[in-house]
Amino acid sequence: MKKQTKVLLAAVAGIVLLAAVFFAMYQSFLPSAAAGEKQLILTVVHKDGAQADFTLDTQAEYLGDVLTEENLIQGEESAYGLYVTKVDGETADESKEEWWCLTKDGETCDTGISQTPISDGDHFELTLTTGW
Repeated sequence: MKKQTKVLLAAVAGIVLLAAVFFAMYQSFLPSAAAGEKQLILTVVHKDGAQADFTLDTQAEYLGDVLTEENLIQGEESAYGLYVTKVDGETADESKEEWWCLTKDGETCDTGISQTPISDGDHFELTLTTGW
């Protein structure tokens, strides 16, 4: 019985150590945010193709914070951050598989809006997209 207990404890310790290593790696690869005053541009592309450009000055470090402060977006908090449902007054209709796609300089962002860091001069786009 003692040998089984030692093996079990060693296995649990190994799993905990492995989890700690993976968490540290995950944290080290997250994009970092820039502190201080910055200016960014947000282009909103509506369902009808109309575009609206917003130039925003902020000290926020993450995109979701500045867009929420400026009342440009609304959404629902989830385990993955803010799920954007409304941008610049237009609501995505989930029954039609509509959603807001976040891009930076035309490239899809790998992070959600709440985890997307901003730097001075960044240009983001939110496009109402249809189809999952």
